[in-house]
Amino acid sequence: MAAHFKPANPPAAGFLITHLLPERPAFVRGIAAVTDLKAVLPKPKSIHEQARRDIERDQLTVDTLDRDLFATADRALAYLESHAPGQRVVLCDVGGYFTPTLTQISQEFTGEIIGVVEDTENGHKRYEDLGKLPCLVYSVARSPLKDPEDYLVGQSVVFSAEALMRGRGDILHGRTALVIGFGKLGSLIARLLHAKGVRVTVHDIDPVRRAQALSQGFTVCRDREAALKDAGLVLCATGALSLRTDDFQHLANGAYVATVTSSEDELELDHLADLYERTTVAEHVTRYLTTGHYFFLLNDGNAVNFIHGASVGPFIALVQAEIIAAVHAITNGAEPGLHHVTEPDRALIAATWLDYFNR
Repeated sequence: MAAHFKPANPPAAGFLITHLLPERPAFVRGIAAVTDLKAVLPKPKSIHEQARRDIERDQLTVDTLDRDLFATADRALAYLESHAPGQRVVLCDVGGYFTPTLTQISQEFTGEIIGVVEDTENGHKRYEDLGKLPCLVYSVARSPLKDPEDYLVGQSVVFSAEALMRGRGDILHGRTALVIGFGKLGSLIARLLHAKGVRVTVHDIDPVRRAQALSQGFTVCRDREAALKDAGLVLCATGALSLRTDDFQHLANGAYVATVTSSEDELELDHLADLYERTTVAEHVTRYLTTGHYFFLLNDGNAVNFIHGASVGPFIALVQAEIIAAVHAITNGAEPGLHHVTEPDRALIAATWLDYFNR
């Protein structure tokens, strides 16, 4: 796919934000084949050290990523100018990292930000919320090629949460699970839990999604605080802030809390250290204890499925190939705005994937 979508003209400079999982070096090499890849920016809580070494062995730069890097225009511009001054640039994003300053850096960068590729639903919404976009933004978040990945991620989230609970002698059955966020991933997790015989309650700030959840047979909480008090497992799947500091006091004693993304997105944990005593009670399980109240946080609030590798097998290649196709489309140019890879390109990707993996 990288060979097929290789640009005819000199490639644009590329910056790649990614989960640096064991299979990821092949994808990074694919991006390096269609861009002049200036830096790989691994998400901080998902860095596999061997994968990092493999990328560095390819003489590619691996930089440190944090939300602050692109939160202010001065810092974002300084970073881009230090790596690709005066050049055409493509940004590959996971979760809307570039949204806070995209408009300003597009105006002030000495080169040209020709486009962004976004991989997640949360990031898709953040780019939508910008309104008038200063450049091309290609989203693969809602592509049908991403559906297999979403389904398998949902399975891995449920598997990892249950595995950690069972490691302490607890089980899902007999508990109510509260799923916060009924988007693509949250709705899948709710259905998977229901299929395992778990009582599932759903909360979402969007009334349309609440109606969808109710139509699918789930209990939709009318009182969020009461739902927290009733849940034995809370799964946060909003991609935004699900639980604030004050929410934790409403958790039932012995409740488990897990997320499908990083703690910096889903949970407000900074002030809990002043309110609770933290104790590691099992690998990847932390107990928060204060007088008369305790709960358990899985994987320090980071994506629970990353404990077990978060692997979705060869299906991830479908999404990665579409990202490469999106980079190619950006280099060909179009009007600024939110775009999607064409159906013929998706069909080509799927057919090539099937030819290789469905022998």
